[in-house]
Amino acid sequence: MLILSIDTALDACAAAVLDTGAGGAIASESQAMKRGHAEALMPLIARVMKASGIAFAALDRIAATTGPGSFTGLRVGLSAARGIALAAGKPVVGVTTLTAFAAPIVSENSEHPVISAIDARHDHVYFQVLGGDGHSLIKPKVAPVAEALDAARFGTPHLVGNAANILAERWPADAPPPVKIDQQAAPDIAWVAWLGAAVNPESSPARPYYLRAPDAKPPKDPLSGGSQPLAS
Repeated sequence: MLILSIDTALDACAAAVLDTGAGGAIASESQAMKRGHAEALMPLIARVMKASGIAFAALDRIAATTGPGSFTGLRVGLSAARGIALAAGKPVVGVTTLTAFAAPIVSENSEHPVISAIDARHDHVYFQVLGGDGHSLIKPKVAPVAEALDAARFGTPHLVGNAANILAERWPADAPPPVKIDQQAAPDIAWVAWLGAAVNPESSPARPYYLRAPDAKPPKDPLSGGSQPLAS
């Protein structure tokens, strides 16, 4: 199976072409960036596709990260994935960033639980907890950092994600320390592709995965005290 994977959810702009038959990515590129995904993504995808030697029509599936992540970044990646899928006549699937962070660790079938965490700001994190074999211990949620730290009850964990250091710095003193801390700005784009190859398109839609409403809200009308409609 040939998979084009795309990730713009966090602080990277990345794409890869995975050949599951060959057992790995045949082309990939990742650029660290906090802004500018919209301008960088399509040229980056073009370079990756050229390096792979694969035509868009030869792809079997397109996969994109669905969040949690930046509202704008998610829209850029998902719009590109849907557009390519429509033009090539291929299915498009979504993969959550939390799962993508955890996937390479779970693949090792470790005995330690895995906590994947993303900074949600305001002393909150998006997080989920998986057993070393991949079974769910805590489903994806947004919560105060203190609540995420309660996952120490599952044993010495492997921390991963862009909030791994946030959890590590505040890890309970009376709990066994994490077995490993993997601070990562974004998930491995090759693992986004592997997950994209594994999921069912019908149950993994390519649409934003929000655990809370976006921070941006319509401005209030100073005369009426209500909210003004957003411009269309």
